Amino acid sequence: MRYLHTMVRVSNLERSLEFYCDKLGLVEVRRYDNEKGRFTLVFLAAPGDEERAMVELTYNWDPEEYRIGRAFGHLAYEVDDIYTLCDRLMKAGVIINRPPRDGRMAFVRSPDNISIELLQKGGALPPAEPWASMPNSGEW
Repeated sequence: MRYLHTMVRVSNLERSLEFYCDKLGLVEVRRYDNEKGRFTLVFLAAPGDEERAMVELTYNWDPEEYRIGRAFGHLAYEVDDIYTLCDRLMKAGVIINRPPRDGRMAFVRSPDNISIELLQKGGALPPAEPWASMPNSGEW
């Protein structure tokens, strides 16, 4: 047995790709459009990790409202520099729901409200501003 992917339904494919690829830094691995089923699947992975853990964005062409169930927790990614990534995300308009005050962990949310945990690779970075004194924002 081997892990394949996690599927997340998205309400706006372009907005989601802008978040996951342009802002978060994932890369598109493959895409599948199904005319008969009226859906598009886009598989994303962290750069250099294209053969392992992937996220499948499922976009149903007919509008539908999605609610986040309490049973689903979050997606998690290890990052090279949590401060640099959080700064880039914040400058791109992404709310840092749980800032990396400890130099190790942060949380953001996708346009469809999927919680994403960012974890510093290796040990925690030394506490630094503006993160060390930044409060939480919303839910994470």
